[in-house]
Amino acid sequence: MNSVMLSLREAIVQRVQDKSQSELQEIIRDSIDGDEKALPGLGVLFEMIWKNSDDSQQQHMLETLHKQLT
Repeated sequence: MNSVMLSLREAIVQRVQDKSQSELQEIIRDSIDGDEKALPGLGVLFEMIWKNSDDSQQQHMLETLHKQLT
């Protein structure tokens, strides 16, 4: 076993790091409504999007999510 263990976040980022936009889109589309094993990966990707979004983009995401939950 490798003595350097990657965190789940790091492993997910490494898996998608050098992908094109179309490859990322395919990964996301394949993960949505797919196997629940993909959910942590989507969570990491969402975390990256959230951290790099301004307040208005975050507000839009929250409004969209809230609409889906009500």
